[in-house]
Amino acid sequence: MDNVTLRLFVHPAEGQEVRSYLSYRAKRELLFQIAPRYREASSALKEVILDEFVAATGYARKYAIRLLNHPVDVKFTIERPRPPHYGAEVQQALHLTWTAANHICAKRLIPFLPTLVESLERHGHLQLSEECRDQLLCMSPATADRMLRSYRKQGPRGISTTRSGTLLKKQIPIRTFQDWNEAKPGFLEADLVAHCGTQAEGAYLYTLTLTDVATGWTECLPLLNRGQDAVIVALKRARQLLPFPILGIDTDNGGEFINIELAAYCEQEHITFTRGRPQHSNDQCYVEQKNGQIVRQVVGYDRFVGELAYRQLTELYRALRLYVNCFQPSMKLQTKQREGSKVRRTYDQAQTPLQRLLASGELAADKHQELVRVTHALDPLRLLDQLEHLQKALWQHAITPSPSPERTPPASMLPFSVQLCSEEKVPAEGITASAPSLLKKERRRKYQKSGRPHDWRTREDPYEGLWEQITSWLVAHPDRTGIDIFHELQRLYPGRYRPTQVRTLQRGIQKIRARLLVTFEDQWGEEVVNGHTPAPELRAEVVGGVF
Repeated sequence: MDNVTLRLFVHPAEGQEVRSYLSYRAKRELLFQIAPRYREASSALKEVILDEFVAATGYARKYAIRLLNHPVDVKFTIERPRPPHYGAEVQQALHLTWTAANHICAKRLIPFLPTLVESLERHGHLQLSEECRDQLLCMSPATADRMLRSYRKQGPRGISTTRSGTLLKKQIPIRTFQDWNEAKPGFLEADLVAHCGTQAEGAYLYTLTLTDVATGWTECLPLLNRGQDAVIVALKRARQLLPFPILGIDTDNGGEFINIELAAYCEQEHITFTRGRPQHSNDQCYVEQKNGQIVRQVVGYDRFVGELAYRQLTELYRALRLYVNCFQPSMKLQTKQREGSKVRRTYDQAQTPLQRLLASGELAADKHQELVRVTHALDPLRLLDQLEHLQKALWQHAITPSPSPERTPPASMLPFSVQLCSEEKVPAEGITASAPSLLKKERRRKYQKSGRPHDWRTREDPYEGLWEQITSWLVAHPDRTGIDIFHELQRLYPGRYRPTQVRTLQRGIQKIRARLLVTFEDQWGEEVVNGHTPAPELRAEVVGGVF
């Protein structure tokens, strides 16, 4: 008998299942290592090897003996005998439609395929036989996800710049995500996205995102700053862009929203104004999802500063609003049921915001026909191609921590042209209301908790005689911050201003900006009405005196 060391092995009880945690590949590798020694071993050693192999793999003893005695060329991957069902033409067509839909998931893509394939065939980007078209339109979401799995990747995340507004919280009611049950278009969620890069200090651009709860219609508007007056001007512009009236807005607790001016504006325009709970971002779940899937995906996480970046971001959003609302389907949560530790969610069929708006029955017949004609005139691939060019043009204005020496920001702006996205004549009425004109400052109703407004000074004004010069600086460069102007004054007047006087300057600049209207002659509606838009001109107007 061979001199071997026998290890004690306890056989499993009769009928007891031996569980193995090895993968199929690991079991086959173990078989290749053990089979030669098993065939050359004695009977006693074979029993020990067999017991160890069964314990490691979980195989039945008879099956394990057959594998060890008659090894075959075992393949590490399991091959199905059936041939592939979808050919190369169908796979290429799926990738093309997925690219035209901006790489959305298959559960959103598959219900939208009939409309998207028809649009791509109408504009000459896709030519399919009847058999391939039937296979493409009958494909399941799981199959499409498997075919597109190798193309997907994950991106970075941004930082939050929301600062709580302490005023008027008791006057503005709280609304949670469970309270949204409006089926009528017009109730919006609003949020700001900061384009500050990795640092929240200094001046940078913002994006005001407005998302309709019922239809998912989304408008993105750039802001030079997050002041309350800039937010109100952007809301006025949004009312002219939206194809339906604003009935209500729901915001977070940031100071740019929770203030007297915005509350008075909503009361004057008969707009329901609500807010979410602090530290509960899911109360604004609709707009938070659009922040990530639209703003962050297209604009990115870089830092953007200044007038040129503002203009280019405006051009990008002109094209983006057409693409997102006409060619980006989304699913809405219908039911949510908890079963133990598992949550079962049920969604409706994926539809674009335009499809949901047309199905709501809230639009007039002529407006309904106009929106349908506009969608048929737009080419999704050409629109996406122009979006990519506008995106690259915007990234040229990005401020990075270590700028490249050979890269210089462009001095001109790349405009959006709807003529490059359509071969047909777009209807004369267009997708939006009349083009916005220069917004005039309206008289606001001010609310005080009690007593007289604090409009007097208790100390001598350290900036007396300089406010006219400061106003001229803001008119020339509306994106300048109080810190920048304070440093400029310290350079012009050495030793005159202490660091503790920065806050006094910032309060004065806030009063100036309340009278300084920064607007664009942007003609947002004209990009669909006439097929072209002039380059926007940044204008500033001071209404009234400085103080």
